[in-house]
Amino acid sequence: MKHLLIIPILVAAFLANAQAPAATPFSLSLGPRAGYTTTSISRYDAGRMDEAYSPLPGIEVGLQASISVNDWLAIRADLAFMQRSHRMDRNLNYLAPVYTEHINNYVMLPVLADCSFGGERIRGHLLAGAYAGYWLKAQRRGTTYWMTDYYVFFEPFDEPLDFTNEDQRINAGLSFGAAISYAINSNIGINLDALYYYDLTSHHIGSPHLADPRYLNTLSISLSLNYKL
Repeated sequence: MKHLLIIPILVAAFLANAQAPAATPFSLSLGPRAGYTTTSISRYDAGRMDEAYSPLPGIEVGLQASISVNDWLAIRADLAFMQRSHRMDRNLNYLAPVYTEHINNYVMLPVLADCSFGGERIRGHLLAGAYAGYWLKAQRRGTTYWMTDYYVFFEPFDEPLDFTNEDQRINAGLSFGAAISYAINSNIGINLDALYYYDLTSHHIGSPHLADPRYLNTLSISLSLNYKL
């Protein structure tokens, strides 16, 4: 008799479990992102021997979206306005005052795999993926020179860059880095990211007679606020 009573209990438990909605590991989080950038340039096979390049600081602002696949893996996509700027100095003695700062403004779209580890509130993240970008505008400023037979004259300048066929405005590359996140509560968290953007496409094509590839490499340090939907 006791065995007969167990059978309907098991059937009822099975039906209740079957009617319950299946839990899904997927969750979406969105939020703003802002930070600091520093960019260097790699230039090969062209340019004057007396040109020296150095990084320039910039800003980054945008939105960050992340879809959690499970408790340790997420797919993340950012849409950001990013400055990727650098400076060129002439290192000949009589041209030491001559320099040019290139202020480059980009829209960037990185898509990253986000592997996380740690506790419920504080977690570490390893990030890797690829990105595409578009060169919106550029500004050039600095000091130029002109010469006579006896004198060298220096003159400041600040002007927008007019794009030509030698400029490649669409770029792509690889991105990787690390982050740390802190969950304020079950819905709101903050992230501190360090991401490196490595160009695979040159932003300068050059002329048919002189190839002049130039690659931008950017380190981004940013803070984001994420809200889980």
